[in-house]
Amino acid sequence: MDLGLEGKAFVMTGAARGLGHATAQALVSEGADVLISGRTEASLREAQERLGASSAFLVTDNSDPEAGENLTSECIKRFGRIDGALISVGGPPRGSVMATSDADWRSSFESVFLGAVRIARSVATRCHENGSIVFVLSSSVKTPLAEMAISNGLRAGLAMVAKTLADELGPMGIRVNSLMPGRIQTDRVMELDTATGDPVQARRQAEQLIPLGRYGQPTEFGRVAAFLLSPASSYVTGVALPIDGGMLQAL
Repeated sequence: MDLGLEGKAFVMTGAARGLGHATAQALVSEGADVLISGRTEASLREAQERLGASSAFLVTDNSDPEAGENLTSECIKRFGRIDGALISVGGPPRGSVMATSDADWRSSFESVFLGAVRIARSVATRCHENGSIVFVLSSSVKTPLAEMAISNGLRAGLAMVAKTLADELGPMGIRVNSLMPGRIQTDRVMELDTATGDPVQARRQAEQLIPLGRYGQPTEFGRVAAFLLSPASSYVTGVALPIDGGMLQAL
């Protein structure tokens, strides 16, 4: 299938590694240009070298109020247009509701929630006709994860923001969707498994809850994300799609 991505340009936050980088690779392989962002220049430079000439990078902290405008302007400057964005944010600190400090809630809200909203607004304002915005959330939108109070709260809220934004931007021809990854083999998931004290046992227990019986690979996520960003999914908007091997036991 031709996804129709040739010549299109996208912003990819949190794309130095993991799910964002896998999506950037999928887009570039289909002929798109990508501007990747993150907080560390060294990791972004390495990622950009792997992606090749169809990519560029900008060091950006999503919590910066100017992040959305800076990313949008840079994408247009580099590639002459912007057709959408994959908005992925770093994982907030672990902890229960009772044990999580106000400071952690506030800082995470700025980066995970408000930062994502700002970037989406900026992209939507200057997006090319028939653009697409995809939020990377989590299976915690549907089922809370133990010791992940901040993620459970903020990502579920963002899912509803994305649904609302799909209604607002639909008349402009801009689609908005969310992805809910489950246990996909990224550095972040490996860190969470390690934090249990027995990563092997943690993975074994998690895999027992996944009908496909294994963790997903970032490339499996990236292909789905690229499809949602592409014109091939031109009649799909307002959807929160799990990529979890069947782990979620909810529709």
